[in-house]
Amino acid sequence: MKAIEIIMIPVADQQKAKEFYMKLGFQIIAEAPMEHGQTWIQLGLPGQGATISLANFQGIICETDDIEIEVKELKDKGIGLGKIDETPWGRFAWLKDLDGNSLCLHQK
Repeated sequence: MKAIEIIMIPVADQQKAKEFYMKLGFQIIAEAPMEHGQTWIQLGLPGQGATISLANFQGIICETDDIEIEVKELKDKGIGLGKIDETPWGRFAWLKDLDGNSLCLHQK
């Protein structure tokens, strides 16, 4: 993992949360419809690499250059990961820490 890319923040109302974060100085990076009637809302502070996503669940997405190598290395360390998902936005592999928090590897 080379960087924290997106921190997913669970919110009850995406639009109200978006307004709140924009008042704090965050700017819209992406806002697009998703499956099941959901919306992907991603915000960031100017000039910063890490962003937030207003979602219905929590998670941290970490960028990697080679997801297959990263998954193999983590599995060799005894860390269980899900399968690598191929999407139009890149490749993703999810895992949970010891307390059930979601982490994700993302290769663009």
